[in-house]
Amino acid sequence: MNKSLVSRRRLLEGVSLALSFAGFAHAEQVLGPLTPEQRQRLVFQRRREAAERNLRQAPLVPEINGDEERYPDRRASFSKTLPHDELGEVDAEAYLDWLAILASGDSSKFERAPRDVEAMERLNNPQAAYSIDLIGTDAAALALSPPPSFASQETATEMVELYWQALMRDVPFRDWESSPLARAAVSDLTAAGMPLATEATLFRGETVGERRGSLVSQFLWLDVPYKAAAVEQRFRAPSRGQDFVTTFAEWLACQRGAKPRASIRFDAPRYISSYRELCEYVHRDSCFQPFMDAALIIQRMGGDAVLSRTNPYRCSTGQFGDITLGNRNVLSLLAQASLLAQKASYYYKWQVHRRAGPEVFAARIDVHLDGRKSYDLHPAVLECEGAARIKHAHGSWLLPLAYPEGCPTHPSYPAAYAVNAGACATILKAFFDEHFVIPAPVQATADGAQLEPWRSDPLTLGGEIDKLASNIASARDASGVHFRSDSIRGLKLGEDVALGLLTDTTLTYSEKFDGFALHLFDGTAVRIRNGSVE
Repeated sequence: MNKSLVSRRRLLEGVSLALSFAGFAHAEQVLGPLTPEQRQRLVFQRRREAAERNLRQAPLVPEINGDEERYPDRRASFSKTLPHDELGEVDAEAYLDWLAILASGDSSKFERAPRDVEAMERLNNPQAAYSIDLIGTDAAALALSPPPSFASQETATEMVELYWQALMRDVPFRDWESSPLARAAVSDLTAAGMPLATEATLFRGETVGERRGSLVSQFLWLDVPYKAAAVEQRFRAPSRGQDFVTTFAEWLACQRGAKPRASIRFDAPRYISSYRELCEYVHRDSCFQPFMDAALIIQRMGGDAVLSRTNPYRCSTGQFGDITLGNRNVLSLLAQASLLAQKASYYYKWQVHRRAGPEVFAARIDVHLDGRKSYDLHPAVLECEGAARIKHAHGSWLLPLAYPEGCPTHPSYPAAYAVNAGACATILKAFFDEHFVIPAPVQATADGAQLEPWRSDPLTLGGEIDKLASNIASARDASGVHFRSDSIRGLKLGEDVALGLLTDTTLTYSEKFDGFALHLFDGTAVRIRNGSVE
């Protein structure tokens, strides 16, 4: 049985631990003031209860796809900034030295890691893989399925999708249903083994909420309230028609860690209306920023009516939540969930999978089809129309990237942005009423110059939160720096991270509280209360 499913089931079953101190059987029964000594003992009991629950989330032996051991040339493994030969393959001894450093965990050795003579870029925080936290479920107890293997049809199909996302980066979302490029993408992806329903659902993920309405979430369009001001979500956007790392020399320098020579050209501000803007949105932002913005937007929408139906302050006439079950609580938990998600993703990136990014897979295609070396690539990607169009446009089979620096200097799987998005979206759904209908929804014009009213089906908070998570994750795919599996499975890992955080958080409240009730990305309804997930 898939270990990630086992872990998810185990997490959702939860562990009900009795609170033995002072006869308090449930968290919400702690209603009155305690003496300092009683309070200290209660805090100790709750900390122990949370620790015991997490201890029972037994560590798992991570499942891997075997690529790192399978290929002596490390064709599928992350090796950016290490020494590389003229084919872009990492020096074998340098890679072994790097694996030994990772296995040692010795902080002093990381400064002596092998580096290419051209390397100017620095590795992205490999020592975060060893970091732990004292709340929530540890990454080692949250199983993640291995990424698709290098030679698999799934990886090939994901690469076909990435070629088409690059080709359609400047096509306005509103034009997709009438776009010849979109029709060609659907046909090519279906032939490669990724059946899609219509042009309208092209490149969408697997969450329930994102299947309704426009591709872009309302929380990336609506004004964000900051104090007394309302901040437009128009931003200085990249000029259309720009692609980076499309020659082998550029790509090789990128792998060796050289600084990029190109830079992005920008236009006047516009709203997100195509992947071009969405890719730039996830280029420089703080990882939990979109979800903090969403929380601020939601809080201004409908007063108490936007609160979760289990929130004890939803119908109160004499008090409101703030530090607990209110504004400060949700904002602080978003930041905390984001950090826990990053730690979980980096544990799997650096300690377990070390998957190379799409730019490397595309370079293997380029070398293979150019006859310089044969790789065991699945024919689905070698024979696809998307690759042929890229070759015609750029003279190589390299993946055109949205960023001059290419993929980040950390392994690809899982996508940290996706794990972060999954965790933060889950926090939002726990605090707010998923069924609340968004008043006065909008959509961007095709040129992104302005917003106009959304006149189709009603949109709900839950659906638009799901969509926001998917937008953030898939935008990194459309940028060319992650595969679909990096993001889809990253979202689910982040969801599990947040469930663990929320489970521990339920042990901290004094209010009479019926727990956090929400729907997971796959539509499953859960309730989190008294230190367990039901």
